[in-house]
Amino acid sequence: MKRIFAWSFFVGLAALPIAVSSEPVAKLDSRQPLQGKKSDPVTYEIDFAAVVTAPHRTKTLKIWLALPQSDVVQTIEGSEFSTFPLKLTPKLTQEPVHGNQFAYFEFDQPQGAQIIRHKFKATIHEMRWHIDPAKVAKVERWPASFEPYLKSDRSVTVDERVQKLVLDVVPKSTNASDDLASIMKWVNGYMKYDHASGSLKASAENALTKKAGHCSDYHGLCAAFGRALGYPTRVTYGLNPFPKNSPSHCKLEAYLPPYGWVCFDVSETQRMTESIQKDKSLAAGKKDELIRLANERLQRGFRDNTWLQQTRGTDYELVPPAKKRAPVVRTIYAEADGVALPEPDPANAKQREFGWMTVHQYVPSRVVEYPFKGWKSLVK
Repeated sequence: MKRIFAWSFFVGLAALPIAVSSEPVAKLDSRQPLQGKKSDPVTYEIDFAAVVTAPHRTKTLKIWLALPQSDVVQTIEGSEFSTFPLKLTPKLTQEPVHGNQFAYFEFDQPQGAQIIRHKFKATIHEMRWHIDPAKVAKVERWPASFEPYLKSDRSVTVDERVQKLVLDVVPKSTNASDDLASIMKWVNGYMKYDHASGSLKASAENALTKKAGHCSDYHGLCAAFGRALGYPTRVTYGLNPFPKNSPSHCKLEAYLPPYGWVCFDVSETQRMTESIQKDKSLAAGKKDELIRLANERLQRGFRDNTWLQQTRGTDYELVPPAKKRAPVVRTIYAEADGVALPEPDPANAKQREFGWMTVHQYVPSRVVEYPFKGWKSLVK
């Protein structure tokens, strides 16, 4: 089967190929709710806060707190906001490109650290898509609403290097599902998980240069390769509602008609398979079986009930506007007198200085196993 591309140009950005097929444009919608099979809901009581320390003599401290939204996978109830020591009522805003929502706080003449707190309840389902590659339709031309997920941006950079390299990764296109499986397999072989090398910006360039990073770099690179092949892809950020140094974690989403947006967790699958390979209690044959099951779960689409989505997309304008566009918003985005405070990575053992830090507690309605840690979730 020959690879056929029609070329589409976006102003000031690299040209991207659009895969050819007869899928009706009217059926495609980038705001379409997720359509996988739901199961195993868990309800969490969540107490989430950020402690933000502005530099001395800061005149204005601005904070955008990402707000999870209710949808078919997760339900958010009972949001309560508070601040300390200055008392502020946030302004609720929504950026127009991806629909991300924020609680916006603007502190005048802050003295010392400020604490913003969000208490709420979240019910989260597990979701599986059970993708059959033979049923994934190709698209002749994507509607305009998909443009943010097809073009190059400052995080998911689709440059000449990516466009050339993806032809080595996918020398012969078959369908979007199989092509993405090839991309994810290549990225897993190319990259090493390392917090000290992470960009915290879903940077495809950082991933290619350092061959290391963490979830955002893995998924930013996968997204760049997907866009180079003409498939809508995006990085989505959320919280793991269980004790960990850094609560934020991201996943990859790709739009695969007729399944719509499908979720993949490339970095955690890699870490899981490496853990299985090192497990001395498992026989070689059992290890092979579990690794096969882990990769199969990845490729067929899987989103766990231990992850709460907060934001979608990369390189977008906040509302009200920050001084610069946000590469991603993991939990909060903060700036003091127009200068962004550096993103902390508390899971990075080498980091010692923080402009802000999260404080978080989660109480689940029942005991939940993280499905990327123990291998028993693969055989249930």
